[in-house]
Amino acid sequence: MATVFTLFGMNVVHDGANVPKTSEHPNTFSDYVKFLKNQVHSPSAITPSLPSTQAKVRIQCQVRARIPTNEGGEMFLYLYKNNLDTKEHLAIVYGDDIRSKSLDQAWENETIMNRIVRGAFYGRLEEVVTDECRNINLTEQQVAYLEKQQAEAKKIWSASTEPPLVRIHSECFTGETVHSARCDCGEQLDEAMRLMQVAGRGVIVYLRQEGRGIGLLEKLKAYNLQDLGHDTVAANVLLNHPADGRTYGIANAILEDLQLKKVRLLTNNPDKIQQLESFGSVNVVERRGMVPQSWSSTPGYNTQSNNIDTNNSEMADHPRLVAALNQLQRTPSSSPAIPSSPKKELDRYLAVKVKKMGHILDLPDRL
Repeated sequence: MATVFTLFGMNVVHDGANVPKTSEHPNTFSDYVKFLKNQVHSPSAITPSLPSTQAKVRIQCQVRARIPTNEGGEMFLYLYKNNLDTKEHLAIVYGDDIRSKSLDQAWENETIMNRIVRGAFYGRLEEVVTDECRNINLTEQQVAYLEKQQAEAKKIWSASTEPPLVRIHSECFTGETVHSARCDCGEQLDEAMRLMQVAGRGVIVYLRQEGRGIGLLEKLKAYNLQDLGHDTVAANVLLNHPADGRTYGIANAILEDLQLKKVRLLTNNPDKIQQLESFGSVNVVERRGMVPQSWSSTPGYNTQSNNIDTNNSEMADHPRLVAALNQLQRTPSSSPAIPSSPKKELDRYLAVKVKKMGHILDLPDRL
């Protein structure tokens, strides 16, 4: 017979164990899973459906959660579904004044616990659960406390009319996760997050369109063509893909859902601005360029070693700048690099984006 253990006051055993069932608590893993589902969905909140037509982009925020960061700040991560694809697009939101309209809408048959689980709450959640009460269904006193706390938090909430920093960022596994030197995507994401955390406000719309819209499989094929001497644009075209297949209709819908009509966009890509403004609901009031670290002329920043020269007299008067630059440094790869090779490949990639794709970036004299 499998060992019986206690979880949240309930005896749980392996499904095949020969243990008499009780009526009070689930006894097996299967029963426990069913119990949890009933706890979460009883009474069942009905998720609003999205129109199946693709004539217009429809999005809906399914859940939001607070994410503390290792740098000491925090963000809220919003997850969206849409009527165009099955991907889970995201919004990384800094600041309490930016909220989702679709998230805040009331769902049929939902309780306050349903709203809290999907993140449709105001302010910050408080720990009201104790060791003696670990069920997801709260007591009447806990529910009353949360309802009062939510009413007070909602009353003092207000939106800001100041255009926030916004970055529309397309997923890049190679640049963000394995720190590829073939692109600057990971660096741009890090920098956008740093700037917004310093400002205390901003939005990164994270679109799941890997490889400028061609997907990871085709992107890796393109990398092999690049090793033969083709540039990033030619490699895509040779594989019968557009040079840039990204679209921003979902990004526009997400910004509209976050009730942002004016934004300060972090981008070097004029096509991104043109596409975004073509929908007519979001106005880019300012473009802020994203200069690669290796091309930056920031005093005291050693672009060869990626270290901060703290003895630099110009840097000594700017402790916040030193701290911010330190946050930019990436985790090194576990594999030794060929000397100067990564920088050369990144330079070639960035130069192609400027010369062939029209990105707004000043090329160094060496290129």
